[in-house]
Amino acid sequence: MANHAQTGKSSSGWLALLKQESVWISVLSIIIGLIIGAVVMLAGGYDPLLAYESLLLKLFGSKYDVGEALGVIVPLIMTGLAVAIAFRSGMFNIGVEGQIVMGSIGAIVVGHFVNLPPVLHGIVSLLAGTVLGGLWGMLVAWLKTSRGINEVITCIMLNWTALYLSHIVIRTLMEEPGAGRSKMIQDSASISLDRLTAWMDGARVHWGFAIAMIAVIGYYFFINKTKWGYEMRAVGSNKHAAHYAGISVKKTTLRAFFISGMLGGMVGTFEVLGVFKYLAIAPATSGLGFDGIAVALLGMNTALGVLLAAILFGALMYGAQGMSFGADVPGEVIRMVISIIIFFAAAPGILRLVLKRWPRKRQEVSADGSNGVSA
Repeated sequence: MANHAQTGKSSSGWLALLKQESVWISVLSIIIGLIIGAVVMLAGGYDPLLAYESLLLKLFGSKYDVGEALGVIVPLIMTGLAVAIAFRSGMFNIGVEGQIVMGSIGAIVVGHFVNLPPVLHGIVSLLAGTVLGGLWGMLVAWLKTSRGINEVITCIMLNWTALYLSHIVIRTLMEEPGAGRSKMIQDSASISLDRLTAWMDGARVHWGFAIAMIAVIGYYFFINKTKWGYEMRAVGSNKHAAHYAGISVKKTTLRAFFISGMLGGMVGTFEVLGVFKYLAIAPATSGLGFDGIAVALLGMNTALGVLLAAILFGALMYGAQGMSFGADVPGEVIRMVISIIIFFAAAPGILRLVLKRWPRKRQEVSADGSNGVSA
C-alpha cells in the first residue's frame, strides 16, 4: 500500500510538473522549431524526415556515439554554469574562453612535469587547472572593481592573452617536435574511465561527467541556499541596494568571477586530462565559452535550465554530423536549422504571446458574430 501511495504521489508530481505552463510551452516551442527547420530543409530540396532520423541515429545509434555525445554535453554544462553564476551577480563573463585555456595550461604542466601516484596525480592536475582558471577570472573582476575597466573589454583581451600564453608555454617547455602540440601528459594524470571507454567502443568518457553533475547540484544549493549565493543574487539584482544593505559589492564580484573562472578552467582540464591528453597550438580558442553564454541564457541561469539547455545544444551539435552524412544536408543548412530550433527554444515568450492573443480574438468574434471585422 505504501508503495502504491508513493507511486501515485510520484506520478501526480510528474503530472503537475508537465502541466506547468513553462514546461509545455518550452516543449511546444522546440517542436515548432523542428517543424520550421523541416520546412527550411524541404525548401532546400532535402528530406527532413531522413535528416532528423539520421540525427537520432547519430545520437543513439551505438554506445560509442552516446559516449561521444556526453563528451560534447559536459563542457557545455560547465561553461553554461560559469556564465550563469556571473550573470546572477550582474556581470557578463565573456572570458570563459581564456579561463578554459588557462585551465588547460595548469593541467598540462602539472600532468606532464609533476610525478605523483595515479589518481592523486589526476586530482592535483585538475585542481591546478581549476585554480588557475579561477585566478584568471578574478583578474577581470579586480580590474573592474579597482580600476573601473569594463569586464567585457578585459575578458576579450585576456582571451587572446591566454591563447598566446599557451603557445609560449608549449613552445618553450614541452613542444612535441613537428606535431604542433605539447607533449602528452603522464598516464598517471589521466582522468579517463578506461573500463567504461572500452565498454563504449572507445568513446572518450572521463570523470568530467560526474563532476559536471555535482557542479549542477552544487550550483543550485550555492545560489539558492547559502549566504554567498544570496549576496550574489542581491548584487545582481541591484548593487546599490545591496551595498546599502551592508553587502560588499567588491568582494562579491571578485568571488563570483573566481568561481566562474574555476568552472571555466575545469573545462580546460577535462579536455587535456580526459580527452586529448595534450594541448594543441591552436590558432583560435575553442568557442565553448561563447556557447556557454547561449546555454546560460537558454537555461535562464538556473541549475536545471542550464543542464537541459546543455543537453539540447550538445545533442543538436553532435547529432548534426549524422544529418550531414545520413541525409546529405550541407553544414550551412544544418546550422540554420539548429539556430531556428534554439531560437524558438530560447524565446517561448513568442508562443505564449500568440496563445494569449488567440483566445481573446475568438471571444471577440463570438461576442459580436462579425468575425471581428467592422462594417
